[in-house]
Amino acid sequence: MLPCGRVYARPVADLRCTHCGANGLEAGFIMDSGEHGKGFSRWVEGRLERGIFGGAKLLGRTKREITAYRCPHCFHLELFADNPS
Repeated sequence: MLPCGRVYARPVADLRCTHCGANGLEAGFIMDSGEHGKGFSRWVEGRLERGIFGGAKLLGRTKREITAYRCPHCFHLELFADNPS
């Protein structure tokens, strides 16, 4: 379960490490601790475009939560852009 109370979208048992092929990936998330951050990172559709004050332009773009899984054998991270937020 994510800190926001949502449940991971993918069953961990179904995932296999794309680097070494091991089963049993550990669920987690990529933390965003920046100013005004929600505590978790998101994937944003399209190339990065900066606004007049240097921040990313987000209006009208699809945003998805990033779900992360770590391989306990080779420590490779698998990232998935799941649920629209």
